[in-house]
Amino acid sequence: MNISSFTPEQRAGQRMMVGFDGIDLNAELKFLIDTLKVGGIILFAGNIIDPEQIKDLCVSMQDYARSKGQPPLLISVDQEGGKVARLKEPFTHFPGNPAMKRIEDAVFFAETTAKELSGAGINMNLAPVMDVAPKDINSIMADRAFGYDPQWVSELGCVVIEHLQARNIMSVAKHFPGIGRTVLDSHFELPDLDVDMDALWEFDLLPFKAAITHDVAGIMLSHIRYKGVDSDWPASLSKIIAHDLLRRQMGYDGVVMTDDLDMSAVKKHYDLKTAIERILSAGIDMPLICHAGPDIENAFKEIRDIQGRSSSKKAKGMKSLERIMKLKSRYLIA
Repeated sequence: MNISSFTPEQRAGQRMMVGFDGIDLNAELKFLIDTLKVGGIILFAGNIIDPEQIKDLCVSMQDYARSKGQPPLLISVDQEGGKVARLKEPFTHFPGNPAMKRIEDAVFFAETTAKELSGAGINMNLAPVMDVAPKDINSIMADRAFGYDPQWVSELGCVVIEHLQARNIMSVAKHFPGIGRTVLDSHFELPDLDVDMDALWEFDLLPFKAAITHDVAGIMLSHIRYKGVDSDWPASLSKIIAHDLLRRQMGYDGVVMTDDLDMSAVKKHYDLKTAIERILSAGIDMPLICHAGPDIENAFKEIRDIQGRSSSKKAKGMKSLERIMKLKSRYLIA
């Protein structure tokens, strides 16, 4: 699709990935696709009953988007295995990343998961976790990370990326620039991590650097405040981390998204207007809002209005739109 012909509403909506309530193509979902023109939908356990239902849902979403002249939807899910796996039996149950002891374990996980996601109509997995969880702390990611060695995390994570994407499932590495050293949960609090850039380069960033070299489709930003790098803003709202570090220094030009803006780390500390302004100024492509409610429509209006304020803001928005549409063209548009 020619993005130069997109309306202001399309240019705003295509930058959003959102959640909804329901198990079928209901009025809420039609509103998100047709009126707000969202670029992506994220699925949770409450949207899922069984393989047949989820496939019908995904097909109906894509058919509806097509009928309204919209690009194909990114349809994402958190399917890491272990404690974070939205698709339950009869989908294959995996014990999780810490249980992987061999490269073959990661290959089997990725190949099986890609086949099952594709069969269900899901095209993006918000995985792998590329956080490194040190042994000497009570890491919040201890039961989700591949381990405590950055090289091992890099190796297994990149195997997952390669085998998902080889089977046409987009992979999103998370949670940049790494939350393995934190002990607080950003679902409920805003964690501070008192490390500087050198410490990140030596440890936390190594798996993400590897993911970039393996052409990972997307990278998700954490809601952690890295006080030695940007003492004011969490990574998800930080131009220093999203633009200066990830884009400029690490050379990543794929799609960058935030973690869920409904999490307390952001929602309790920053109003939605401020969050969206920060996200757009940092060159972050897609804010993620996982729960139904007025924040989705309010964020849409805020993005549309900001991108309409000046030619420079429109140009920055078009750059993000180019990245999103490039990804859709590669994976979704024949």
